[in-house]
Amino acid sequence: MPIAKLNYEKRKDPLWMIILSIVIGSVLMVYPMAYEASGWRPSIMLMIMLFWILYQPVWCGVWFAFGMGLFADLLLDAPFGLNALSFVLISFGIRYLIRERRILTFGNSWVIAVIAIVAHITFLWISQTIAGTHFSIARHWQPVVTSVLAWPLVYYCLHKWRI
Repeated sequence: MPIAKLNYEKRKDPLWMIILSIVIGSVLMVYPMAYEASGWRPSIMLMIMLFWILYQPVWCGVWFAFGMGLFADLLLDAPFGLNALSFVLISFGIRYLIRERRILTFGNSWVIAVIAIVAHITFLWISQTIAGTHFSIARHWQPVVTSVLAWPLVYYCLHKWRI
């Protein structure tokens, strides 16, 4: 019993890793790419938000998702609040899905990430259709595929900081 308590006390707070992951994610999100390849850029800020909401629910909650969404809106020059609203709705859904779960395996988190990524693109499609702007499904399926395939990489890079 004392050994388990000692290991828990030795754990460091994930604050600096959260900040570092957001900085690296923002650089990857706006890094210049060729036009043909830029359509395949994964939704890295969404995946970072998903990871921290799933694995650090004490540190990162709905306000964290809201801030990440506003930051993503500023980086992408999107309508202010579009990603923020999507991220908040997704974080509420994630909190609902994991509230009864004591052990969150990699497979479970991957399924939740796939649902969240598809929900995000669906929300963007609905909101931009309502606003009357052009939304091409043919162009937006590419980030879904790369985001789903990049989730194991995000998990592998950040998994040592989970609870």
